[in-house]
Amino acid sequence: MPNPGQLVMLISPKGKRYVRVFDPKDQLHCNEGVIEMSAIAEAGYGGIAITHMNKAFRIVRPTMYDLIKYGIKRQTQILYPKEIGYILVKLGIGSGSRVIEAGSGSGGLTVALSHVTGETGKVYTYERRPEFAALVRKNLDRCGLGKNVEQFEGDVIEGFEQDDADALFLDVRDPWNHVHNVANAVRPGAPVCFLAPVTNQVSRLLEAMETAPFDDIEVVEILVRRWKPIPDRLRPEDRMVAHTGFLIFARQQDPLEPGQRAMGTRERKQEAARREREAQRAAKEAKEAKETEAQDGEE
Repeated sequence: MPNPGQLVMLISPKGKRYVRVFDPKDQLHCNEGVIEMSAIAEAGYGGIAITHMNKAFRIVRPTMYDLIKYGIKRQTQILYPKEIGYILVKLGIGSGSRVIEAGSGSGGLTVALSHVTGETGKVYTYERRPEFAALVRKNLDRCGLGKNVEQFEGDVIEGFEQDDADALFLDVRDPWNHVHNVANAVRPGAPVCFLAPVTNQVSRLLEAMETAPFDDIEVVEILVRRWKPIPDRLRPEDRMVAHTGFLIFARQQDPLEPGQRAMGTRERKQEAARREREAQRAAKEAKEAKETEAQDGEE
């Protein structure tokens, strides 16, 4: 049976989910009736509790997926579990990890980071809007997490207070203006991830990363298409969780020698592309200057 202070999730006959902190003296009120928490204690996890309208609710222990999808209050768009799972694995985040997050938003990723890093880990989360920072703390408390989370209010354009984090996740409007601060906040070789909703943001970020100490760059978007679980009519659902943002991963890479940057095949291609853009820009400026000079001579 659940103990006081533990989280429980109740699933209605129609599949609606309610995540609550268990209090044996409390009640759950919904459209399908009232459930006494004492009845939940008697049924236990996996059991069934009945409302006063004779509706049966299943009682389960919420997973991290459930907490993110149904357990937190939102004032902003949050990362979906499909991105969060890949981010955690790609950045190598686990028990004892020291992770930086900016910005916090409503705290969906913060909740996951707090859970995964555990008692020996540390999460440093930055948010410039006080109302969102307060919401993050409420969501952490609601999920029974957050003892290992340290919050910072302010704009990270001035940099981070940490300089040896194991990983970093950045979700801001102008990530290209933060690449050097990101590189300085993590230990050499540490993985980082940027979130960008649209393609022009990704392009500007990639250009900025060409002059910053990063390599092993990857750009991905993650799509989820569910299928109807009916054996005789197995087919995709009519809707899917499609594009919610691009994830740009990289590793902080210090130069092998002062003034020299280690470059692999991808980096050499990026450097060649950068030089070509500079050459085209210089040629265009020279042409415009020549035309202007010719016009001045005619006058």
